[in-house]
Amino acid sequence: MSGPLKQPPLPGMKKAAAPARTLPLWLGELALIRRALLCFTATMLASLALLSLSIGYRERQADELETARHARSAAASLFNHVEAEKQEIRAYEPQFLALRQRGLIGEENRLAWIDAIRLSQEQRKLLPISYDIGAQQLLQLPSSVATGQYQLRASKMQLHMDLLHELDLLNFLGDLRQAGYFAVHDCMLKRHGAGGGAAAMAPTLSADCSLLWLTLGSAPVPAQGRP
Repeated sequence: MSGPLKQPPLPGMKKAAAPARTLPLWLGELALIRRALLCFTATMLASLALLSLSIGYRERQADELETARHARSAAASLFNHVEAEKQEIRAYEPQFLALRQRGLIGEENRLAWIDAIRLSQEQRKLLPISYDIGAQQLLQLPSSVATGQYQLRASKMQLHMDLLHELDLLNFLGDLRQAGYFAVHDCMLKRHGAGGGAAAMAPTLSADCSLLWLTLGSAPVPAQGRP
């Protein structure tokens, strides 16, 4: 069954206008809440910005707090170290001063050694003594021996004595210990023939000894290279 036939428009006639599409009702109501939507959007953006700033501020404060804790811990450790050093200084200062007074710490005093030899010889009426002092040298110590900022040095003294008896040598070495610290490196005694009569004061022994006079001197500060 065929429907009615549509007649083509005649020349000079206009087409009928298409019916207008109607918009949803809710779009027409947006104009009523436009200001509220804009205010909500602005408030939301501001809230997000403030939240981001607060998170960043909190992280910076946490970093600063951690840095402050590390600085406080380092300061406390340094303070405890300084206090411990002060206590050690107070505890060992008398011994340090005594060692320096006896010539172990500081520069060597060869004049004191020579005076001690002369004084002991005069007081004990010893036979003539000859000696020779070599150049000061640095002693190499085991790595387990800690000397801090000091270096152990030694000056070798070659000593020859004629003796009436063994006690002359022992007493002489005891006198020398008042002038400083030394170690007997080696000592060789040689006995002479017994004498009598006019030779009663002739030496019966001779001693050839090597003494190491010890001092603790400050280690030289290494020169800094130019940048």
